[in-house]
Amino acid sequence: MSSMIRLAAITLFAGVLSATSSLAQAPGYVRVKLVKAGLMVGAGGGSGVLTYRGRNYPFRVSGLSLGVTAGASVSRLEGWASGIKQVNDFSGTYSSVGGGGAFVGGVGGVHLANQKGVKIDLQGPKAGMEFAANLSEVRISLK
Repeated sequence: MSSMIRLAAITLFAGVLSATSSLAQAPGYVRVKLVKAGLMVGAGGGSGVLTYRGRNYPFRVSGLSLGVTAGASVSRLEGWASGIKQVNDFSGTYSSVGGGGAFVGGVGGVHLANQKGVKIDLQGPKAGMEFAANLSEVRISLK
């Protein structure tokens, strides 16, 4: 009888432990508006909102891209951030390698990762005239 109680207690403890670890890295929903312009070296900035565990956290975005960049664009991107253990993990310097383009309108997307293990995947409409194939560094800071 005591072995059944011990087995039930171990099973309950294991269930609580696995539920706690899955909550430790809940995904966050990200919405951001970016304005970008450049010729060879691009610069941009914007603002957005991270929705994480039922709360909204406004943030600022600034960045620099090196490579082939020409034109200007405005993007409204949405997506998910994963690997967040605490909301401060979202702030930091993100890197991305990629490319894209827009002529009057189009769709853009970006995949970013920071040194704290947070990964952000965003996509959405882009307006303007731009061509880019570059290495980007993006800085995100919570307001």
